[in-house]
Amino acid sequence: MGISKKEEERLKVLERDAETAYPFLASDEQSSTFRSAEDIDFELKPNAPTKLTSQVPAPVKETGTKPWVHFVAGGIGGMVGSIVTCPLDVVKTRLQSDVYHTMYNKVPKSQNPIIQIFQHLKETGSVIRGMYVSEGTSSLFKGLGPNLVGVIPARSINFFTYGATKEFLVQNFSSVKNPDDLKNGHGEETWMHLVSGINAGFVTSTATNPIWLIKTRLQLDKSQGGKTYKNSWDCLTQVVKKEGFKSLYRGLSASYLGGIESTIQWVLYEQMRMFINKRSLQIHGADPSKKTTKDHVLEWSARSGAAGLAKFMASLITYPHEVVRTRLRQAPLESTGKPKYTGLIQCFKLVFKEEGFASMYGGLTPHLLRTVPNSIIMFGTWELVVRLLS
Repeated sequence: MGISKKEEERLKVLERDAETAYPFLASDEQSSTFRSAEDIDFELKPNAPTKLTSQVPAPVKETGTKPWVHFVAGGIGGMVGSIVTCPLDVVKTRLQSDVYHTMYNKVPKSQNPIIQIFQHLKETGSVIRGMYVSEGTSSLFKGLGPNLVGVIPARSINFFTYGATKEFLVQNFSSVKNPDDLKNGHGEETWMHLVSGINAGFVTSTATNPIWLIKTRLQLDKSQGGKTYKNSWDCLTQVVKKEGFKSLYRGLSASYLGGIESTIQWVLYEQMRMFINKRSLQIHGADPSKKTTKDHVLEWSARSGAAGLAKFMASLITYPHEVVRTRLRQAPLESTGKPKYTGLIQCFKLVFKEEGFASMYGGLTPHLLRTVPNSIIMFGTWELVVRLLS
């Protein structure tokens, strides 16, 4: 049966439309939700051209970092930073303690803040030199064992909890729904960083407080003459035997207060990191291939430096809790067998009454000299390990 020319043209149009639409009629298992029309068409016609007049873009693959990667990377970063800065941590702890306070603070401090900075630097150097001469090189690394035992899980838990909490909040409460925007961090809000930091600080402090108490006791223990603890295990057993299991959580309230410092650091770091990323997008665009090795190194250095700056600012704001926490973790008085400091508020009041407000910042210089480079090393190492494992 013959057909007219007009009908023939209509059939050709229908045939072209059918060829275009056919790939999108796949079954649920092979639907275009998971595969593009071009992929299906290629399977149907391997030798045919792959370009079609209409296509559905292939789905974006999930590129988020797995939680265990943050766990491992955080532990490695914390370990490297702690080893490098351990001597300054010992000095900081001793300057915070009232046991060594009068010993190391013999020179009256100037009222001029600039002169005070140099006095603190000189004081820190003299303490390190004195420890090396009188107690040996090992004294500069006292408490490193329990410090590493504490730092590795603490940083692992902190980075893991922070990342997991932030991801949960972004996925469930962000006003941005586009997967590409979420992947690029556009769905993050400051309150999410704040809540994630608080949660991470709370979980980390609760899990690791006994380890930090042991570390503090070892660092305050003299190497000659009156050494009380043989090692970390001996310190642990003596504390539990003489003071009870609950004593392992002395200073926990101050640790929770210290979670504010961690939270402030995370919030400041996230804000600076987002600013660095925006600048990178403005200069280089969204294509990473346009960046040179120098660009990558500079951005990595900027993000690591941002972590150090965030730590510096957070420490200045919240440092007094460090002194209170150290005092609460001190061993009981030999004369009475009872602790001198019994609680957070009582400790604040007693230190302020007996030693003045300046004592609340005892050991600040070695603390900053340790924590700022430690944060730079830790966050820089964390990012490198995350990139390597991802």
